[in-house]
Amino acid sequence: VRIPAGSFKMGSPYEEPLRDDDENQHDITLSSFYMSKYEITQAQWKAVMGADNNPSHFQGDNLPVEKVSYLDVLEFITKLNKMTQKEYRLPTEAEWEYACRAGTTTPFSMGEDITTDQANYNGNYAYKNKTGIYREKTTEVGTFAPNAWGLYDMHGNVWEWCGDMYGAYTDEPQTNPTGNPDGNTLVVRGGSWDNGGSNCRSAFRVSTPSFMCDNFLGFRLVLPKK
Repeated sequence: VRIPAGSFKMGSPYEEPLRDDDENQHDITLSSFYMSKYEITQAQWKAVMGADNNPSHFQGDNLPVEKVSYLDVLEFITKLNKMTQKEYRLPTEAEWEYACRAGTTTPFSMGEDITTDQANYNGNYAYKNKTGIYREKTTEVGTFAPNAWGLYDMHGNVWEWCGDMYGAYTDEPQTNPTGNPDGNTLVVRGGSWDNGGSNCRSAFRVSTPSFMCDNFLGFRLVLPKK
């Protein structure tokens, strides 16, 4: 999906319920890029890594691949780029949030609250007042409606690796930022099937070691626009 160039306020306003202290708002300007419509599926993973290579706990070709570490993902990208002669990569944290928001300023791309009819997360832990289903597993990509820019599962299903090292936000405006150059952990975004609604907010961020792999952690890719 082509994501248009533009500017936005990254992070969350102080009045946003259940926000964290590492979400202070700052102005970001981004160039246009392309982003995977869906989380990378197990079928896609196997097409690149080999038919017998599927690390996922919840098996199914149209389910997102999971139990992939940051280093596993880098190996996938290296092989994919060699196969396609393109330059796929993980999204930066700023690209991820910008694409997730799709022009919105609310906690979720669908508005002030989220329901389990809109995303796959642990409905026992509502964001505001709406408890719902806890499916206890991933769902096939494309199960729920996309955001305004045509991206699916930006909230819930599996956490998604970003290419940035985790660090405190600057207060200064930035253009095409690439994260903390001195960090030693990565950023993951979006929440998962096993998390409550607050962790699926557009601004929510988690510091994660590169070796982490579990059944709630996957990814999607970006292709820079030329």
